[in-house]
Amino acid sequence: MNNSLADVLKRIAKIKILTIAAILAILIVIAALVSPNFLTAYNLQSVIRDLSFVMIITAGQSCLLMLGELDLSVGKMSSLSGVIGGILMLHGQVPPYIALAISLMCGALLGVTNGLLITKLRLNAMIVTIATQGVYAGITLVITKGRAIVGIPEAIHYLGRGMVFGVPVPFIIACAILFIVLFITQKTPFGRYIYAIGNNRDAAKILGINVDSVRIAVYAMMGFFCAIAGLLMIARLGNSQPAIGDVWVMNSIAASVIGGVALTGGVGNPLGAVLGACILSIIQNMIVLFNVNTYWQTAVSGIVVLIAISIDSVSGIAGEALSRGKGLREKTLPKIEKI
Repeated sequence: MNNSLADVLKRIAKIKILTIAAILAILIVIAALVSPNFLTAYNLQSVIRDLSFVMIITAGQSCLLMLGELDLSVGKMSSLSGVIGGILMLHGQVPPYIALAISLMCGALLGVTNGLLITKLRLNAMIVTIATQGVYAGITLVITKGRAIVGIPEAIHYLGRGMVFGVPVPFIIACAILFIVLFITQKTPFGRYIYAIGNNRDAAKILGINVDSVRIAVYAMMGFFCAIAGLLMIARLGNSQPAIGDVWVMNSIAASVIGGVALTGGVGNPLGAVLGACILSIIQNMIVLFNVNTYWQTAVSGIVVLIAISIDSVSGIAGEALSRGKGLREKTLPKIEKI
């Protein structure tokens, strides 16, 4: 990708992020004006605590989408990692923080498994992760027999319930993860490889990029983030449940699309994706504050995704039309000058 094209894409990305940030600000103002409970400390802490888990998953999912991939097994990787951590702590008598470290490694291993299946067998990412979602869910149910693992040691509750100067600990961890992901994608060669592969995988191979290794590494990162989110959730709940993370798949993809990450790869920014997650969280909180049936949350997420995809598609069609028009003018003008 030449420098001029890279500069254009960066400018477009900045405009998109500013637009998304403006939409988020408008939503916050509307929510504050309509509901007096929105800006209360309790509600804001609740919103950002719930947002934290989606932020972590979205940070990884956005990288996969920029790569031209996706992972539909994120929720089940989170729940299985959490269950493994809970069992190690309660039944294996493993010290809590050692159990957490082992669970994080298991999460990364699950991600590597997805990556190896997709890259080495040349399988479709969507089909593979649908299948592994079922495998991970089945293993979780076999281990737990469908029941929650209760009695998680209080030593780790702080990670899910604690506060630092009024800010929930999960949100601080989520922000740290976002910062690391932004640094990797925007400031390192590895990040440039992600964009290059997402733009044109064959061209990336010609440039000497080890495409499969990068793809596997991003899947491993996704699994690691899923484990973090799952473990933070069991620290918050005080128990490990097979249903942890069920809604994170839809929300992470929705947030990324809203945040300007192209489903075709090569375009987007994890920051925009996280802003998209913030928009979804505000909308879902408004549904609760306005006493709308909470079952509408999933429907609203789907509707927002459809709108975002449609806008992105229409923008792409309009851009292609303008490019074709410009090309026709450039071909026609020299002929007119000769006449």
